[in-house]
Amino acid sequence: LQNKIKNPFYHLVLSVTHILGFSSVIALGASVICNKIPGLAPRQRTICQSRPDAIIVIGEGAQMGINECQFQFKNGRWNCSALGERTVFGKELKVGSKEAAFTYAIIAAGVAHAITAACTQGTLSGCGCDKEKQGFYNQEEGWKWGGCSADIRYGLSFSKVFIDAREIRQNARTLMNLHNNEVGRKVLEKNMRLECKCHGVSGSCTTKTCWTTLPKFRQLGYILKEKYNHAVHVEPVRASRNKRPTFLKVKKPYSYRKPVDMDLVYIEKSPNYCEADPVTGSMGTQGRICNKTAQQANGCDLMCCGRGYNTHQYSRVWQCNCKFLWCCYVKCNTCSERTEVYTCK
Repeated sequence: LQNKIKNPFYHLVLSVTHILGFSSVIALGASVICNKIPGLAPRQRTICQSRPDAIIVIGEGAQMGINECQFQFKNGRWNCSALGERTVFGKELKVGSKEAAFTYAIIAAGVAHAITAACTQGTLSGCGCDKEKQGFYNQEEGWKWGGCSADIRYGLSFSKVFIDAREIRQNARTLMNLHNNEVGRKVLEKNMRLECKCHGVSGSCTTKTCWTTLPKFRQLGYILKEKYNHAVHVEPVRASRNKRPTFLKVKKPYSYRKPVDMDLVYIEKSPNYCEADPVTGSMGTQGRICNKTAQQANGCDLMCCGRGYNTHQYSRVWQCNCKFLWCCYVKCNTCSERTEVYTCK
């Protein structure tokens, strides 16, 4: 909720929607709202003006991706904390690193997920359930399509049109971003679930209907985090000298192998994120809480980049071991606990 409150997009659109109602937001003029949303590329602004109802869902999907990014990297030096401060739209990581690769993939997946969910729930105009599946039988497994299958193709298509619209330059970073956007969408598509329900007398399964549903977004976060851990370093290939890059290849000498479609890719090595740097999107690690004994990324040695850490002692007192005594009062002991918290210098 705090992320949404701080975000100007939510202040402008969601707050107005809450106060005036959605029909009044439309009446205000889509162009007025869309022109005030920071971070939109020209083509995205055009989409916003033609589909102002969808832009709210898109914003929620992008925010969902940012929230998941912050969850997955909460124990690392880079923890996504700089994302979404100004806007959920637009480029906020200028370095083409593994972290940027994850960010673009998770936001593209978040927008596709949110659009598909809104269609299924009937809260977005122009879409609904996947009607192509309805009524067809799966003879091999003995069930038929029923219920409301999520129209994932619509969600993926909308995400592609909107998210990819910001990639207007023809350079290596654009190729990287488009590739990672597609990875996020493919991970979502690949993890769609099949749910079924039996129908019959006394719990029998005379007939069974099935439908497709969206996966939990947390599941996609874990999958993309694993792909982040194995991201592939790539470089651009130009058709001829001084021409724009045409595709990306794995960065190995004498090799022109393209990266696998489902791999996250990056073109620049990650900075160490030890010090605050707006260019790299690093907030630095000064003041971050760390674990004194852990050997992982959240351990004080790694988190604090060798600068050392401060120790803070706290005492907590509470009523404990309470018993009801006849008649009629409660007697409690007083318990206390002394804890230490470590923060990076």
